[in-house]
Amino acid sequence: MHKKDLGLLVLVLVIGAITTALNPVFLSPVNLVNMANLIGLFGIFSIGQGLVIITGGIELSVGSMFALIGVIFVDLLVNYELAWPLVVLVAIGLGLVFGAIHGFLVTRLNLQPFVVTLCGLLIYRGIARWYMADATIGFGYGDFDTLFWLASGRTFGIPHTFIAFVIVAVVMYVVLHKSVFGRHLLAAGKNEEAARFSGINTRVVIASAYMINGALAGLTALFLAFYTSSVSPSAHGSFYELYAIAAAVLGGCSLRGGEGSIVGIVLGTILLQILQNLVNLLGIPTSLNFAVMGTVILAGVLTDQALQRRRAAKVAEQQRAKVVASGAAA
Repeated sequence: MHKKDLGLLVLVLVIGAITTALNPVFLSPVNLVNMANLIGLFGIFSIGQGLVIITGGIELSVGSMFALIGVIFVDLLVNYELAWPLVVLVAIGLGLVFGAIHGFLVTRLNLQPFVVTLCGLLIYRGIARWYMADATIGFGYGDFDTLFWLASGRTFGIPHTFIAFVIVAVVMYVVLHKSVFGRHLLAAGKNEEAARFSGINTRVVIASAYMINGALAGLTALFLAFYTSSVSPSAHGSFYELYAIAAAVLGGCSLRGGEGSIVGIVLGTILLQILQNLVNLLGIPTSLNFAVMGTVILAGVLTDQALQRRRAAKVAEQQRAKVVASGAAA
């Protein structure tokens, strides 16, 4: 575990202890299960967002993906009565396609990730509203017991969303930290030109990050649809990308690219949900949730800048020491 991740773990424990002291309900089984469910729900797509941020990009269209994939998923399941395994594959596949489109526009047409994903945010939300004529769609009285249990049930008291989050986190940990692709991803985010000159196909690597993010967004869309029991195309998933960005930045992913870890993103997601839980337990208006997220993102950026300055100063000091040493040797 990196020092940054260890420090974040300590912060999670401290904030958790403070929250417990302020309101012991925090450690109640009901609250812990509910929080585990939310950690799983938000954590899956936060990992995808983190991978994109590591490349030096950003993904702003996640919430709109949830709306569009959600209405199509429910429509195919309820109105077209397709087999649920097929519908699940369609939903995840749609996310993968959206990610591939973003990756193509960013890497092949050299468009800015901010512009590409901002356009995606508007386009996907608009299509979702047109598709449903702004009407809310729900599951009705359909027989989806198996899928409902898989998406929102529990095993040994643990929400399936949290179990899925742990599985995704373990797989992505191996991908990012134990594979050649992960090293290439970090290198491309740190310095894309240098990585390209060293023989790394940066276009494929960066596009793959957007595709992974899209697939994880598609998976989350399924969980979220069952969590809310219905999908309102005008509001479903609105601003959820902010949660993912906040969790990734809080977890140590630098918006400059080239830095980040899966452990950090996991801890960032947990800390963010503890802070949200603290707001609720203290009776603070939920309208301040966005203020909490904004503060978290700002604190993460300021911390990143401070660390960058410290590293730059350390490198400069080492270079001066080498110059002095070589002069003395001469």
